[in-house]
Amino acid sequence: MAEQESLEFGKADFVLLDQVTMEHFMENLKLRFEMGRIYTYIGEVVVSMNPYKQTQLYGKDVIEQYQGRELYERPPHLYAVADAAYKAMKRRAKDTCIVISGESGAGKTEASKYIMQYIAAITNPSQREEVERVKNVLLKSNCVLEAFGNAKTNRNDNSSRFGKYMDINFDFKGDPTGGHINNYLLEKSRILHQQPGERNFHSFYQAGNHSSLICSSPLHPPISQLLTSDQSNFKAVADAMKVIGFSPEEINSVYKILATILHLGNVSFVTEGDAVAIENRELVSQLAELTSTQPESLLRTLLYRAVATGGGEVIEKGHSGKEANYARDACAKAIYERLFCWIVGRINTVIEVKNYDARLHGKNTVIAVLDIYGFEIFESNRAGCEPPAWGSPRELPQGRIEYFNNQIIVDLVEQPHKGIISILDEACLTGGQVTDAMFLESMNTKLGKHPHYTSRKLCATDKSMEFGRDFRIKHYAGNVTYSVEGFIDKNKDTLFQDFKRLMYNSTDPVLRDMWPEGEVSITEVTKRPLTAATLFKNSMVALVENLASKEPYYVRCIKPNDQKSPLLFDAERCRHQVEYLGLLENVRVRRAGFAYRQPYDRFLLRYKMTCEYTWPNHLMPTDQEATRALIDQHGFQDDVAYGHTKIFIRMPQTLFCLEQERAQLIPIIVLLLQKAWRGALARRRCRYLRAIYTIMGHYKRHKVKTYLLELVRRFQGVRSMADYGKSVEWPDPPAVLAQFQENSKLLFRRWRARQIVKNIPPSDMAQIQAKVAAMEVLQGLRKDWGCQRNWGRDYLSSGPGCDSPCTPGDFVSPAMQINRFNKSRDRAILVTDQHLYKLEPRKQYKVMRTLPLSTVTGVSVTSCQDQLVVFHTQNHDDLVICFHKMQPEEDNRVGELVGVLVDHFKTTKRELQVRVSDCIQLSLRGRKRLVAVETRHELAFPDFGKSRDGFVLYCPRR
Repeated sequence: MAEQESLEFGKADFVLLDQVTMEHFMENLKLRFEMGRIYTYIGEVVVSMNPYKQTQLYGKDVIEQYQGRELYERPPHLYAVADAAYKAMKRRAKDTCIVISGESGAGKTEASKYIMQYIAAITNPSQREEVERVKNVLLKSNCVLEAFGNAKTNRNDNSSRFGKYMDINFDFKGDPTGGHINNYLLEKSRILHQQPGERNFHSFYQAGNHSSLICSSPLHPPISQLLTSDQSNFKAVADAMKVIGFSPEEINSVYKILATILHLGNVSFVTEGDAVAIENRELVSQLAELTSTQPESLLRTLLYRAVATGGGEVIEKGHSGKEANYARDACAKAIYERLFCWIVGRINTVIEVKNYDARLHGKNTVIAVLDIYGFEIFESNRAGCEPPAWGSPRELPQGRIEYFNNQIIVDLVEQPHKGIISILDEACLTGGQVTDAMFLESMNTKLGKHPHYTSRKLCATDKSMEFGRDFRIKHYAGNVTYSVEGFIDKNKDTLFQDFKRLMYNSTDPVLRDMWPEGEVSITEVTKRPLTAATLFKNSMVALVENLASKEPYYVRCIKPNDQKSPLLFDAERCRHQVEYLGLLENVRVRRAGFAYRQPYDRFLLRYKMTCEYTWPNHLMPTDQEATRALIDQHGFQDDVAYGHTKIFIRMPQTLFCLEQERAQLIPIIVLLLQKAWRGALARRRCRYLRAIYTIMGHYKRHKVKTYLLELVRRFQGVRSMADYGKSVEWPDPPAVLAQFQENSKLLFRRWRARQIVKNIPPSDMAQIQAKVAAMEVLQGLRKDWGCQRNWGRDYLSSGPGCDSPCTPGDFVSPAMQINRFNKSRDRAILVTDQHLYKLEPRKQYKVMRTLPLSTVTGVSVTSCQDQLVVFHTQNHDDLVICFHKMQPEEDNRVGELVGVLVDHFKTTKRELQVRVSDCIQLSLRGRKRLVAVETRHELAFPDFGKSRDGFVLYCPRR
């Protein structure tokens, strides 16, 4: 049974309920959901609740907890049923299948993905390349199929709009060798229309990231319907298609076909007299280009239908407006359905088992995963329990379990000549004009006495149905009312042969492969195509036959609410799902007979510690006798039966008592084992540590001594070196002296700096401090900041006839300024320890603007060799300058200005923000501007210009 969980989490298996009633079932289901236990067993069936949130129930660590364990040894989980199916397949070489059912939004698709991930994680321990490739393709196929077969609905953001059956083939070692995917009943009508609040298939929204043809289509999904995940999902799908093996040409064809569908839906028809014409003729050329067909052939196919007469003559019959619209819509649906089937077939060609010879490779076994709505297999002779093997000719009394036999509903729908499908097909094959109302009247006549069929005509007092339109089937879980409107057309699902021939004659090989029947000549007589209902029935019959040959495992998915809330448990909503999934009947079937059975060896392995005769190992002739002794000691002999290889237990309370006693004894046994093992480990570890520490001590002393001797040797004569030992390479220290070497390096650098500083004249110290300050903020950010030259600070007094306003310690230089009127002017910049001045050279350097340094919040420069500087101020009126008139021309004064400013700020214990960016943002009188730098060969001097976002500084190339 399941590993014991605390009672606060409810019963981990519904079979263990004290009373099998709907109230107790729902109470336990709600308790486990609210406590975060989304999985619960019904025997070997897993009931899964959609948590609507990310949980920590998956991953490598959790997989290891379930790998190789029996179904009831761990708490309920999808991994447990996946491991059980895998072990049954591997141990008994028997094909198995996992059937996942539930309504939209219950988590079926996610459950199937977790099962696939688990199987992939536990297989191929030897990491064979071919097996890894197969596993990767199988996992990646989910991503592609979800993109083209899933859509956002009002109930589910990632709802599968098709049924999926996947076979995974394994070799005799249990490693996957390939697989095969079958798809059922794609909801192709979603191409034409969706319910309010729903979307089309994901592929249309993701495809906008691929093709400009789609983005330019008027039918491209509006921005309001796009999800933030569409772009990332498109990248994931594109990567998955590459991994699977789709060529770039095939991927491009797929998205061209999606564009074709969107443009085709935008074609509209107008009536011109007795003829029909296309209103927007320009779309014909676009469609012809997308489908690689001739525009004339495409136009003729949209407006006419070729008909072969009895004498072999072919005539063209023009469409009416209604027929043209019907043909267009049928073509759009058929193209997408063929595209989806082609993608599935393309994946199958990659993952199918190749070059497999049973004589060489052993038996090829299969695990199947079925993700389909509301599907289940019933066997009348099993009713969910396998028959036991008895050691003597005795029989156990089993009462009859009352449950609703759904066969009467199955016969109502598909019985030959009498069922709804047969009546519908008969109506479609009848000559003349057959309407939906006539089909309903035929059902009323033939099914009027059926206890589970009714209509308004048969029940005139039921005003919830309309005359001539509605009929109702009384399912055991509730009544479902159907409208017959569109039944005839949807069942015929007619697609004119002209479209098939058109697509077959396309030069696009992908599109051509989708329409092999287009090769048939129009004069050739062909069979009438099967109706949609018959095709679906045949596929379901084949599916049931396939599943019947495999050992089934079940996952029943339930959605707790329609609001996708992780906290809300809608009792009525859940009760309805429990009813139509038949979960309560499943519990009763398990409880009616022997609810649990286990082989004797497994039973003893789990419970032998509860009996003195079986612990630690029994001395009896067989495991059966030891099991009998254990049961007799506990007084449960009236509640069990013994088979050849298994013990059968009727009541859950018996198992509870054994589990409780086992749970009490396990801690004592664990402590005993821990004590003995920890003692042995501690003694062995102590011996190891003594030896290790002795060796380590000697080796560490040797390494330290060697390092110190080498250090002394290398630095013995650094005082007499010109660079005071800068070029000396430090030896690699042992790990224990790593911090010692860092401290030694710091002390050495300080000593060397002191030796160098002693030789610097006091007059040069101010320049040194400014260069150090500039290096701290510009090193590694700006290519050249003038650290190699002498910083003169005063660049006005050097010119002839110049009377510089600069005093010692200040910085002054000619500069060019750009103002808020986009005018550049010749100015000079003076920086003192308190202020920043803008000077007018033509008026004997008269002060035009004074900025206290306390109002300067930062300085921005570029990473290149230009002389652009931006001063940022508190009042958002920044100053933009560029140094010029430099001698020599390649002189660089930006670093000098930054160093002087940073040094001044450090003196007053303030911090100056220095930013290095090639596109500088600034404010002029509160207005945001951008200034950038461009290099031009033809310029001799720098100059400012206007740009769309602000200014640009044009610099000559040096």
